[in-house]
Amino acid sequence: MASPTGGVASDSGGDATNPAFVPLVAVVDFHHHRGPEVERWFGVEEGRDPAAEWDWTLLPFMALSDGAHASTEDFSYFTLLRPATDGVPATSLFGISCTRQMDAAQLLVRPPEVTRSTVQKAVVVIADTPQFFGMLRERLSIVTSAWFLQREFTDTEILRRFQDSLADEKERGQLSEEDRDQYLGMSLRELVREFKWQTLVLLKCCLLQPKMLFFGTRCERLCMMQFSLISLVPGLLRNLSDCAGPDMDNYERALCRPTSLRTSDRNSLLAYMGLPLQIFGKGSLFGPYTPLQQLDLLADFGTKSYIVGSTNSLLLQQRDRYSDILINLDEDTINITSTSLRSALALSHSDRRWIDFITQEVNDTWDDANPQRPKTMGYRGSEEFIRLQFEEYLLSLISAVKYRNYLSQNAGNPKATLSHIDGDPSSDFGNEFIEYWMKTDNYRIWNTNTDSHLFDIVEPRHPCAGGLSIDDVQRRIQQQVQELHLDERFAVGKEVLGRNLAAGRDKASTMFNKLYADMEALREAQRKRAEESRAEQLEAERNGQSADASKSQQAASTMGNRASAYIGSWTTWAGQKRKEGWGKSSNNNGGSGGGGWSFGSVRKSRNANATFSDSGSALNSPVSIGGFATIEKTMSESALRRKSEGDNQDEYRPPTQHSFSESVLDGADSGNESGSSKPTSPRNPGDLKQDIIEATGTKMGVEKTEEMKAWADPH
Repeated sequence: MASPTGGVASDSGGDATNPAFVPLVAVVDFHHHRGPEVERWFGVEEGRDPAAEWDWTLLPFMALSDGAHASTEDFSYFTLLRPATDGVPATSLFGISCTRQMDAAQLLVRPPEVTRSTVQKAVVVIADTPQFFGMLRERLSIVTSAWFLQREFTDTEILRRFQDSLADEKERGQLSEEDRDQYLGMSLRELVREFKWQTLVLLKCCLLQPKMLFFGTRCERLCMMQFSLISLVPGLLRNLSDCAGPDMDNYERALCRPTSLRTSDRNSLLAYMGLPLQIFGKGSLFGPYTPLQQLDLLADFGTKSYIVGSTNSLLLQQRDRYSDILINLDEDTINITSTSLRSALALSHSDRRWIDFITQEVNDTWDDANPQRPKTMGYRGSEEFIRLQFEEYLLSLISAVKYRNYLSQNAGNPKATLSHIDGDPSSDFGNEFIEYWMKTDNYRIWNTNTDSHLFDIVEPRHPCAGGLSIDDVQRRIQQQVQELHLDERFAVGKEVLGRNLAAGRDKASTMFNKLYADMEALREAQRKRAEESRAEQLEAERNGQSADASKSQQAASTMGNRASAYIGSWTTWAGQKRKEGWGKSSNNNGGSGGGGWSFGSVRKSRNANATFSDSGSALNSPVSIGGFATIEKTMSESALRRKSEGDNQDEYRPPTQHSFSESVLDGADSGNESGSSKPTSPRNPGDLKQDIIEATGTKMGVEKTEEMKAWADPH
């Protein structure tokens, strides 16, 4: 419902701050078929539509910015042109909108036109000045949130009362205070903290009036950055009546040169010095948020310069067409596409020294908990400190330029120069910048409407005049090192290194533990294998000893049988020889005497080398060396020899018996090695048996030796 007392009370006067203009409130809805559209107005007469009356066809698109659906709450700032009416010139109006959305299922009464899952609406306030938008933003956010919490959009009583309160404040003059520049926009401390020395570059760029394009995905931050920047020009926020369109020049036509000065009044001083520098005049445009539907106005031939912002990335693809300088707030970069503009914006040593001083003050007093206030709670580094520093810089600039013009007009008069000023002080601000600025419209307006001797009011000197010094170099290096954020990087690197070391230590510990466990398992396996091998070896040794014992027993049994057979055959033969007599063979052969113990000369000579031990056993006999084979061979040779000698009395004997008798009995004649015919005394048969046992024991082994000894000793 429209307020009965709302509306535009009077259109008289061309001043944008005309108290006759009553702030308006509107509701913009996003229709799923028709798109954004104005749903309702508050503060106008019933049935009146200012959007249709003043050709605000782009108002819904300005209120609902691109990407507003991505956040719960977002704000948009824009400018509107109120056309000229009967006797009232055209002027600029300023809008601020708060956009919110909610789930359609939460509505108490769901209208049939709501077909989507979410409902998106914006509450808009339109005023004639942006000075109070800082305060108005907080109130608008509260009202919009309360309206959405009702979950019933047909109940608009809260919006009507909100518009009534704005109209009442306007009537009582509470919205007519002039000094409200510092309450609008982003904090200047944050601006300097974020852009550092480039803050001065942006300010000087505004004075050169190029085509400045700001881009950012967050609409509120995008708009606040532009308002903060232009607020650095003293008094500019109160004089934006021509910023909504490039065809307006009401400010210039109404401007006149000041004729009086009150040095105790700051506003009087600023006005006498020609401030504000009107950067939004004929051919200029200011649009904090500019939708794509307004690009035709930017590309119009009459639009020479502008400061606009956009949240649509399509403009980035055509930045060469729509901008001389692009400020990307998402990446915090400044891209100057114009070569001449880039050289003009190069800061001088004095400029850099001055902005570095302000940046250092802000950094030294920065408080993360409250960025808008210095942590020292003092003046240095505060919002007012920064604003007055920029004001002093601009006053020094225009004073130095006036002195430069004065020197050029009195080049041949040496008395025209100031004794305490050396040369041209404007060179400290940059000669290329001064020359570029002197070609702009805002310089023309300022120079035309100001006194030529402004340098008598403000000293024409740069605040940080002077050439490059060691302090400048040290400060520059210090700031560059700070910009590298080495502490933060080292902290991050230290943290990463610590995590990596901890992870490496854990991995190493795990690896060593696993290695130790593997070594223990390997050692245990080796120990088990060694025990198994030892057990197998012992088992094999036991099995081997049993096999060797059985083999030894078998061999001993075989040898015993052979020895028994051999001794038995010899015993039979010896018994026969005993019966027949031992001496027949010697007598028949004609050997030397000795009874039955003479065997002939052949046996004596062959066995002359045989020796016997003290016990009568042969030590070098064929029996002890050659074994039974030698005995058998010797006996065979003896039998053949006897046959050749005609010994027919002896019967044929087994070769073993014959060789045995020769090898043993011939040993009895070993003492007659000299060839003497004296026979040796016959040996006892018992000693002969002992010799046989000792000779055969070396071949038969110890086990049968005891049996043979028992045989040799029948007792």
